[in-house]
Amino acid sequence: MSTEADGLFELDEPAPAAASEYPVAGERARATAPLAVRMRPRTLDEVVGQAHLLRPGAPLRRLVEGGAAASVLLYGPPGTGKTTIARLLAGVGHRHFVALSALSSGVKELRAVIDDARRRRDRLDQQTVLFIDEVHRFSKTQQDALLGAVEDRLVLLVAATTENPSFSVVSPLLSRSLVLQLQSLTEDEVRELLRRAVGDQRGLNGAVELAQDAEDALVRLAAGDARRGLTALEAAADGVLGTGSTVIDVPAVERAVTEATVRYDRQGDQHYDVISAFIKSIRGSDPDAALHYLARMIVAGEDPRFIARRLMVHASEDVGLADPTALPAAVAAAQVVQLVGLPEARLALAQVTVHLATAPKSNAVITGIDEAMADVRAGAVGAVPPHLRDGHYAGAQKLGNAVGYRYPHGTPEGVLAQQYPPDELVGHDYYRPTARGAERALAERLPKLRRAVRGDG
Repeated sequence: MSTEADGLFELDEPAPAAASEYPVAGERARATAPLAVRMRPRTLDEVVGQAHLLRPGAPLRRLVEGGAAASVLLYGPPGTGKTTIARLLAGVGHRHFVALSALSSGVKELRAVIDDARRRRDRLDQQTVLFIDEVHRFSKTQQDALLGAVEDRLVLLVAATTENPSFSVVSPLLSRSLVLQLQSLTEDEVRELLRRAVGDQRGLNGAVELAQDAEDALVRLAAGDARRGLTALEAAADGVLGTGSTVIDVPAVERAVTEATVRYDRQGDQHYDVISAFIKSIRGSDPDAALHYLARMIVAGEDPRFIARRLMVHASEDVGLADPTALPAAVAAAQVVQLVGLPEARLALAQVTVHLATAPKSNAVITGIDEAMADVRAGAVGAVPPHLRDGHYAGAQKLGNAVGYRYPHGTPEGVLAQQYPPDELVGHDYYRPTARGAERALAERLPKLRRAVRGDG
């Protein structure tokens, strides 16, 4: 159980947690606390990002301002403000704050918190805010142990998770909580936090100057994670102050985070050059080079969703039906990125990168659809053959719709001679499978299918 639950069984009014590493909103963090902790917003006005949840009248703003009381599931990537919001909720009124980590707490610790919350309510008229980090790691039994206390509002539960709660939280708890999805901070929002930390008295208090290119590097490195950006800034500041300098430049950032690839520019040539090299390495069946470029993108803070999207496109464009498992594998990796996030999602991205790089290659799918679209744009459309038209409405048969249609499943082979394309495109072949991978079997079977369908013998 978190050390923040010390004094859990005291029935007198607890003293202010002046030495707490993560103070409740309004309390001051100690000077030796990490920069990200010292800069944690103390009021709603200091929160950067999550505008969709904090606009006037929004549920989260009403909760923080004390206009409502409800348990909350905060779902979003790391460094987006889940703990900050929990602290702000605890600061409303005269609430008692207890923090548990799902990694180190069990049913016994939960019951102890609930028992103490009941005593505080009955003897001190004080509500308890229970913050549970990584609630998705709680078992069903542990989550069920919370239901009664949440139902009766004995505790105001604020649970944080990086995984979709629809898949990781039990339905009864989900239905009793307000689910709020937090979003990664934008680059401008991270930039605002960095500048505030440099000048604020709680932060670096103007002791260093942040060069523009170094600020850009930190923004990219943060990748929407406020904590990551502030931690890197603090490390860089400690480094330059230790040498007697006061200017944080790109080399100082690189030394601090030991990641020279911080120069990767998500908006410039590096972005396009590296992703191009990544895809071409996969297309060229070089898994080692592909993993190198994947690593460069991940370390530099490239959006993993962008990488996943490119892999899904590549699975159809350059592998296609030569390996029918390629696209499902790429889609699965994209789901891992969405549901789990970095750093764990790097494993799924690496797995599908190696899968695609070592798979047999075929561009027959993209060639086929591009040729078909080119014909359509050129006007080769033609009328849909009458026997293929919709015949489910009154009067359709009088128009000749669906008349003469032959049902393929009515034959032993499941295939019969029948015209499917418009008259102008009869006999036009768009899909031409290669002899590589699983397409080899298709290349042998497709001519027979075409002969049977077209009635060519």
